[in-house]
Amino acid sequence: MLAIGGWISVSSAFIAWICGQWLGVLIMLAAVGRRSGFARPDLALGRRALSFGLKTHPGRLMGVTNYRADQWLVGSISGSRELGLYSVAVAWAELLFYLPGVLTLVQRPDLVRATPEEAGRRAARVFRIGVLLSSVAAIGLILFAPLLCTVVFGHAFAGSTNQLRVLALGAAGVAAIDLFPNALTAQRLPIRGAGGIAAAFVVMLALDVVLIPPFAGMGAAIATTVAYIVGGGIAALIFVRSLHSRVADLVPRPSEIPWMWAKLRGRADSA
Repeated sequence: MLAIGGWISVSSAFIAWICGQWLGVLIMLAAVGRRSGFARPDLALGRRALSFGLKTHPGRLMGVTNYRADQWLVGSISGSRELGLYSVAVAWAELLFYLPGVLTLVQRPDLVRATPEEAGRRAARVFRIGVLLSSVAAIGLILFAPLLCTVVFGHAFAGSTNQLRVLALGAAGVAAIDLFPNALTAQRLPIRGAGGIAAAFVVMLALDVVLIPPFAGMGAAIATTVAYIVGGGIAALIFVRSLHSRVADLVPRPSEIPWMWAKLRGRADSA
């Protein structure tokens, strides 16, 4: 609405974002109040939550940094024009984060209640399905990158097309670095869960420093993709060792493709 009215700016967009965050908080408070109400504060529960939260916070912080540090470096090293191109590629590539993000929320209650072995089996199957769906999304981004970047945003953003294609190649790593730390955190192993995220953080920063000066946004895209693949691989190894799973359990199976297709068709028909 701000853009249509001609009032869009950095300040107005930031204010709109803040308002949106507060609106989300108010909606959640209203939902909790209507469904179960608010009990008296429980100090013991608060201490446990704070202790566990402090263990999970480093991983979350590095994860957010993984999402944003590359753009800050592109802007500071290569300038606003290159940042504009790269930000368009990143905006479309963030579609790859939505599916794993939803899956982490959906499966977390089951993983919290499960034994380590059961949690390993459940999380491995969700990862296999998630990789298949993410691969379909990545192929779509690669094929339609010219349309998404040039037609939607204009010919001036044609330079972001190949950057988007490179970012799409990290789809499996994105799924791994979301789903495996979630499973480990649900099993009360948040520090182990942060291992893959930390690896991606270190690799991304190191490659950004090396690749952004000569290659600008394309260098950042390569660094990000490599970082997520490396971090996802390490997260998978930590997951396998911690929850008594096997690497073979993480490989998508041909029989799951028709099963997944049948599920998707069933959802579409019911809608």
